[in-house]
Amino acid sequence: MLSVKMLKPYYVKEESDCIRVVLAYQYFSLLLDDKVYQFVPLESREIRINRETQKVENEQDVFVFQKGKEYSRVALSELLKLSDFLTHLNSILQPYLNGDTTPIETDEIDQVIIALERENLKRLIDMALEDKDYKDFKKYTDKLNEM
Repeated sequence: MLSVKMLKPYYVKEESDCIRVVLAYQYFSLLLDDKVYQFVPLESREIRINRETQKVENEQDVFVFQKGKEYSRVALSELLKLSDFLTHLNSILQPYLNGDTTPIETDEIDQVIIALERENLKRLIDMALEDKDYKDFKKYTDKLNEM
């Protein structure tokens, strides 16, 4: 008999097209033949869910579990047949699959960071001018020109 003892994500990463639930040691364990097996990231280590279809994309991936010197390989497709696994996974995914929130694109974040860095360099250049510090003025203007 196979059942999920614990399933917690190491972290969840939102991407524009999918949600990745990344797993790690001590966060995922199975009860197999009345023995507790701990997840070990030897093969697959994530579950990818398509945002649009809300289906698992990597069903053929295999997860490895260990108890002492024994290893057990379980396909994600097998885990998806377990109601307790689906319950755990749905509770993890629920905040990320709501339609009212959209993830900020990484390109947008990069653009904001670059703009903030430029503004900061301009302030540092102004401070160097006020302090009549030619060395800092040169250093910051060179950095600004490199951007």
